[in-house]
Amino acid sequence: MGLAPRDSVRYGMMMPDADFELMLPDSGATDALGLALAQALPATLDECAVLHLHGELGAGKTTCARSLLRGLGVTGLIRSPTFTLIEAYPLGSLTAVHIDLYRLQGGLEVDELGLRDFLNPGCLLMIEWPEKGGNALPPADLQLTLRYVESGRSATLRADTAPGCNWLRNLRLDTRLASYVPNLT
Repeated sequence: MGLAPRDSVRYGMMMPDADFELMLPDSGATDALGLALAQALPATLDECAVLHLHGELGAGKTTCARSLLRGLGVTGLIRSPTFTLIEAYPLGSLTAVHIDLYRLQGGLEVDELGLRDFLNPGCLLMIEWPEKGGNALPPADLQLTLRYVESGRSATLRADTAPGCNWLRNLRLDTRLASYVPNLT
């Protein structure tokens, strides 16, 4: 039983300038991306915001999510949800939820996680290994794919909804990321 598509996904609208590429030479650059994602998140979430994190084992998904959580104000221990599957962080008017689906076998197991309980305004879902969830997951507003390249990593961000485009537009304005943008002129 899948979750309903939203916004541009539902209506098939094209998103102009919806991709953003970065070169991340080290874990510090991945941390910088996570912090920038936190700062770029629209201040008011009229719907649940959904970030899908793609990449091989060790590509930096959890590192980026942890930095994003720190950027949102989490000060305590940030556990990897690899074994707990879900870690929630109430932050005043925002609840950030970090989800790791690596150990799951498919959509039926995802349905049992109760993600529907988090699909509220003022909630951010960060989902690692979304390909394991299939149609049981809410569609992404923003997708982040991390890949190994040479001695570092590359990051590709793609907005799939109008809220995702706003988030990505805000991210593009963050001058702290300028040194990670290839071919910046």
